[in-house]
Amino acid sequence: MTSDITPGSHRADPTGPQDDLVAQIAAALPAWLPTQRWFGGKDREITAVRPLAATELPVGPSAGHDVLLLHLVVEVEQGDRREPYQLLIGHRNDQVPDVPATASIPLADGPAVYEASGDADLTCHLLDLLAEGASVDALAFTTEPGAELETGLRGHPISTEQSNTSIVFGGQYILKLFRRLTPGTNKDLVLHRALREVGSDHIADPLGSISGELDGEPVTFGMLQRFMPDAADGWVMATTSVRDFMADPSGLPPGELGGDFSGEAYRLGKAVADVHADLAEALGTREAGRDELAETVDAMLERLERVVGEVPELAEHTEPLVTAFRAVADVPAPVTAQSVHGDLHLGQVLRTLQGWLLLDFEGEPAASVVERASLRSPLRDVAGMLRSFDYAAQQLLVGQPDDDAQASRAAAWAEHNRAAFCDGYAKASGRDPRDQDVLLRAFELDKAVYEVAYEHANRPDWLLVPLASIRRLTTEGS
Repeated sequence: MTSDITPGSHRADPTGPQDDLVAQIAAALPAWLPTQRWFGGKDREITAVRPLAATELPVGPSAGHDVLLLHLVVEVEQGDRREPYQLLIGHRNDQVPDVPATASIPLADGPAVYEASGDADLTCHLLDLLAEGASVDALAFTTEPGAELETGLRGHPISTEQSNTSIVFGGQYILKLFRRLTPGTNKDLVLHRALREVGSDHIADPLGSISGELDGEPVTFGMLQRFMPDAADGWVMATTSVRDFMADPSGLPPGELGGDFSGEAYRLGKAVADVHADLAEALGTREAGRDELAETVDAMLERLERVVGEVPELAEHTEPLVTAFRAVADVPAPVTAQSVHGDLHLGQVLRTLQGWLLLDFEGEPAASVVERASLRSPLRDVAGMLRSFDYAAQQLLVGQPDDDAQASRAAAWAEHNRAAFCDGYAKASGRDPRDQDVLLRAFELDKAVYEVAYEHANRPDWLLVPLASIRRLTTEGS
């Protein structure tokens, strides 16, 4: 069933028990949402939560008696910012589900409800609905052309997810639920479809999606893909290499130790270049002229001004950052722009037996919908990965006393693998990203400024990582 809440409305019509329950949940969310890792608004107080749509999903007799699975969309107000989020709400009368205590949503006067993405007895029905190609009121569960799904598989969430929630079914499929919703078909689904059409070797094929409408616009709620159970996480592989290198007493350079990561970094660079070529083939390119370069400069300076106002520690770097950003205006035009990943780092790649896969093509979480969808320089992705090598190298220094020798070792590992990545990219693309040093340096610094804002709001102890990188990048060659 669907409540009397309609997409785009700002209140529920309290005419039945379901609407009363939705209203109670909405009232409890301002205190509960900031405790969830995937909630992106931890930087501001929640001033209101309004239900936008609520749909009861069928769960069948196997789930037990008096069981509710509710798909809920709410608008979260934080001052002048209003953003829609989706939740899965569960309720059981007959038993306590095996979900983390943090999933419980305490209501002032109502039944025990919880965020249900971790309830395998309920989430299995999402896969069944996808396999059936079901429609439940305004929600459409569809498979991609040629996809056939096995049903009856139990699902469990991946605990490391942050801005979204992913559920793995039986080690075969992975369903990503997009928490913060954006109008239109989600970029992640659009680019995966495009890459599948040109036969990209570096993605997990899309198998299905959950979609609907919000404020009269189409919206993607979830995307199903093939799961790679034997794949290794890029961040884990890189940081393991860093730990081995930092702990080695020989003092040898990173390329002379058994845990050297540079071969994988080289292959990863080739994979990223291949994906850029596939995206260009599938969706085309265009030439960005001098006016767009000026707009890029303005956007970087605007971000810098905003973050300096929030993070005093960044202020001492303002002058060299401004100089680096303004230099982009003098880069020879035009610059090739195309669809790119938009938020590429070591946590967004998997190493399989066949090679590297790229994940999560949504783009930078803090970017606007327009920014995520726009054609951009592929150097944005290169810069993002270079920043990630710095993060991997410096993560062992977080929370530790200053140690110049260890900091020097970390920098050596990062530089060794950054170079290997660029070598691989150059080999596959025929274009060395380091030849466009002004643009690449500006993009990397812009990403580091973004990281300063993120770490200040979420992990203050990690602030030293982007600040150290900014110091290095703005003093190299001076």
